[in-house]
Amino acid sequence: VQLQASGGGLVQTGDSLRLSCAVSGWTFSRFVIGWFRQAPGKERKFVAGIGRGDNTYYTDSVKGRFTISRDNAKNTVTLLMNKLKPEDTAVYYCAADHNGGLRIGVTPLTYDYWGQGTLVTVSS
Repeated sequence: VQLQASGGGLVQTGDSLRLSCAVSGWTFSRFVIGWFRQAPGKERKFVAGIGRGDNTYYTDSVKGRFTISRDNAKNTVTLLMNKLKPEDTAVYYCAADHNGGLRIGVTPLTYDYWGQGTLVTVSS
């Protein structure tokens, strides 16, 4: 299973950015997909996830600003990030959990496969 994250970049406070995660190598619709982020010197933290039933879950700091969605026909998951803040600056990783089903894990150990990460920088 391979994951490819893309879409990061340098934006200003209040701007929007769309991250994509392309998944290959297994039946995509069976995966729970999560987005995590890691700021310099900090732990990798959960941002958003989407389950097999298109159920979603967000960490509190991004609720109302970020939207996660999946396209099973294209084997991709998108994270739309609006109203970006400097504290959103981090490397963003997508990850896949093939055991999750409807349950969306919020810890990195829940996920079996990881993409390479894409850097998001929000300037003030």
